[in-house]
Amino acid sequence: MTKEVRTDIETMRAADADRHKVAEQLKSALDEGRLSLDEYDDRVRSAYNSKTYQELLLLLTDLPRPGLSATEVRARREAEERREARRLPTAMMVLWTIWAALATVNLVVFGLVAATVDGDVYPWPVWLLAPGAALAAVTVGVQAIRHQQRR
Repeated sequence: MTKEVRTDIETMRAADADRHKVAEQLKSALDEGRLSLDEYDDRVRSAYNSKTYQELLLLLTDLPRPGLSATEVRARREAEERREARRLPTAMMVLWTIWAALATVNLVVFGLVAATVDGDVYPWPVWLLAPGAALAAVTVGVQAIRHQQRR
C-alpha cells in the first residue's frame, strides 16, 4: 500500500521561521491600520498554531504586501486591467506573427534578388500590404468590440 505524496507547497509543513515571518507581516498590517487589535491577536495565535503553509497563507489572503497604501493597490489593479484590455487575443497574436514572418521572408528575398539582379525587380512584397491592412482593420474591430463588452 503506497501513500500518494503531494508536492504542493501549501501542504508542506511550515517552520518556526515561516510562522514568525507571517507574524511580522500581520504586525505591519496592524501598524498600517488594516487589522484591529483583536483581529491581530487572533491571526497571530493562528499563525503560531499553523502546521502547513496553506494555513499561514490563509491568514494573509485579504492583506496587501506591507507598505502598500490603498491608493497604490488600486493603481496597480487598474494598471493591470488596462494592460489586460490592450492585450490582443491569442488568435490575433498568431495571425500577426504569421504575417510578420511572411513579410520578413519576402523582404529579405526581395532584397537579395534586387542586390543580385542587374535590372529592375518587380516589388512583389508590396502585395503584403493588402492582408496587413485587412489584419489591422480586424484587430481594431476586435479591440473595439472587447472595449464595448467591458463597459
